[in-house]
Amino acid sequence: MEELIKKVRKIEIKTRRLTRNLFTGGYHSAFKGRGMSFSEVRQYQFGDDVRDIDWNVTARTGDPHIKIYEEERELTVMLLVDVSGSSFFGTSGQWKQELLTEICALLAFSADSNNDKVGLLLFSNQPELYIAPKKGRQHTLRIIRELLNVQSNERGTDLATAIQFTRNVLKKKSVCFILSDFWANEYDVSLRTLARRHDCVGIHCWDARERDLPDVGLLQTRDAESGQETWLDTTDPKLRRAYAQSFDENSAYATAAFRRAGADFLSLQTAESYATALLHFFEKRAKK
Repeated sequence: MEELIKKVRKIEIKTRRLTRNLFTGGYHSAFKGRGMSFSEVRQYQFGDDVRDIDWNVTARTGDPHIKIYEEERELTVMLLVDVSGSSFFGTSGQWKQELLTEICALLAFSADSNNDKVGLLLFSNQPELYIAPKKGRQHTLRIIRELLNVQSNERGTDLATAIQFTRNVLKKKSVCFILSDFWANEYDVSLRTLARRHDCVGIHCWDARERDLPDVGLLQTRDAESGQETWLDTTDPKLRRAYAQSFDENSAYATAAFRRAGADFLSLQTAESYATALLHFFEKRAKK
């Protein structure tokens, strides 16, 4: 428990600094409120827009009344995080899961700084843990603790089920960040359905060795999700090309699925600076 607290504190210090120095303004600009919400009804005054007249109240009272609206600034941010077996892989100093945790912490603290609610869904081949969206520092720290406390296991990835679960639990329009390596199939229809109501952003996390197989002779590999072990002759150039092609096809499927859904998609390699990539993403999105 003491070690977990130290990890939480370390991530809090790092990501809060990034939030304070880089992301608070960018996050707010990129993810604005959900539009206008009804506030009250008052009597019509000269110069008011006639399109705002509340005809029901006008008919009932005999005097023209209009609807008053106010901007909804509060957001609900939902983090859907892949904790399947393949997320516990890394060759450049950290696992993909560690990168996803830092990104989630950054997004959660950005939401907290903006007084927004944030929730969490951990998923593998099934929903593993759901934390309903709430506000506050202690709630944000709980989310980080749960992310850090995930244990490596041979679990597959069912993204479609996770998306369906999210659709069922979110009652208000939200910003849904889907963080995964996207080694999954047949989730595009579910994604399009979710994106019709919610603002969806895919964050693709991958390791260089998932695409580029080194030429190191015979290599014993083990599938992180199925546990199946295989010997590969990495000196075979056809094998290495097929290996890279498999990764490229999977990435292309994910990119196309989010594009068809009208959702944003960001691809991050574990060795690159996620802070710089996210900042550029926020800036680009804010200009739309």
